[in-house]
Amino acid sequence: MSIIEQAMPKLPAPVRVGQATAVEQSRAVAEVHAAIVVAQQCPRDVQAARLDIQNSCSQMSFAEQAFFRYKRSSSTISGPTIHMARELARCWGNVQYGIAEMSRDDEHGQSEMMAFAWDVQTNSRSSTTFIVPHKRDTSDGTKPIVDMRDIYENNANMGARRVREMIFAILPPWLVEEAKELCNKTLAGGGDKPLAVRVDEALVGFAGLGVAADRLEQKLGRPKEEWNGYDVAQLRVIYRSIQRREVTVEDEFPAPKLTAAQVVGSPQPAETAEEQPEASEVES
Repeated sequence: MSIIEQAMPKLPAPVRVGQATAVEQSRAVAEVHAAIVVAQQCPRDVQAARLDIQNSCSQMSFAEQAFFRYKRSSSTISGPTIHMARELARCWGNVQYGIAEMSRDDEHGQSEMMAFAWDVQTNSRSSTTFIVPHKRDTSDGTKPIVDMRDIYENNANMGARRVREMIFAILPPWLVEEAKELCNKTLAGGGDKPLAVRVDEALVGFAGLGVAADRLEQKLGRPKEEWNGYDVAQLRVIYRSIQRREVTVEDEFPAPKLTAAQVVGSPQPAETAEEQPEASEVES
């Protein structure tokens, strides 16, 4: 027995292991071993992976889902979404990722979860465990979640954010930056639609959300006649984020505040002679 084995604490063995549990344990071990063997025998082709990523990022339907925006305090946070992370992992190859609910405590209203990503070929692994409270932020404050489906969706939503970061942690940084740049170019290019058509579509789309053209111009800092492809691309990301309820219209387009001079200097309605009759008329 080695020194390490002597120093390791003795973990209690389960009293009874069912047949289904034993089969699942053996299957999991065999699956991990097979994944490593296949990754070593069939290593990824970096050039082919980059071509797959370029093809995916050139699709408008994917580029529109590639970025997120949400409000935090007085600033807006943006970045690549879980959709981009999963697609990059698929194209890169030999990558496993996922989330697992390790335990659920209904008494304290929380779940313990784990998110991981593993590059089987390079044996680079990133994982994290975290607690997800069974609560939801609303306009009226934080409220508990008791419905089983709502708890599941809340855990999946929180888990997806961690999986995204775990995937990006094992992928080469240059690969992620290249994909972000390609998606931005796709959004700016707008596919086969002329810029004027995309501007009109943006105006119509935001009008449906109650956002007028002047608020869009204030957001971008220039009139709509001077908008370019990247301006429209930014509006596309904002529009999709509002649809996904990551941000609100008020977050992105706050109502203008009146200054003290505007409030004090507002004209008062003048009283007319008909409203204030003269004393002689009253006496008569």
